[in-house]
Amino acid sequence: MAQEALTPEEGKKKKGGLLKWIIIVVLLAALGVGGWFGYKMFFAPSPEDPAAQQDAAGDPGKPAEQKEGLIVPLPTFLVNLADPLGRRYLKLGVEVEVRDADAQAALTKYEAKIKDTLLLLLSSKTYEGLSTMQDKVELKQEIADRLNQILGNGGVLRVYITEMVIQ
Repeated sequence: MAQEALTPEEGKKKKGGLLKWIIIVVLLAALGVGGWFGYKMFFAPSPEDPAAQQDAAGDPGKPAEQKEGLIVPLPTFLVNLADPLGRRYLKLGVEVEVRDADAQAALTKYEAKIKDTLLLLLSSKTYEGLSTMQDKVELKQEIADRLNQILGNGGVLRVYITEMVIQ
């Protein structure tokens, strides 16, 4: 009978053990909610992402159509950047994905116009204007826009930067 009665120390010990398990469960729940939130914010495709919407709206058995064209390399460009002292250079290698063989032929036909346009565009850039990833993506878009102005009818699908050195 003496062993059946709990001493005050043993009662506190059981309450402390129960409190520890409650804290562990609450922490695990908080980590789970934090992990879910982190996934939704950083890894899950955003709803305004057009590729994700097309995949969600399309048939599950049918892959999404991607326009693929011909890859055409352009000559390497070496220009002075528009920095105040003019001591920085940009060496840029570019390949262009065009829609069809007609656009590829137009690239060779208008090669002088393309070189002139891209040299003027690249030489107007500064080191600070090309330093971030966003700036490089914008440069690719500007190159595609300028090429589409020359070629017309959206002949250029994508621009790939294959080499970029700023010194």
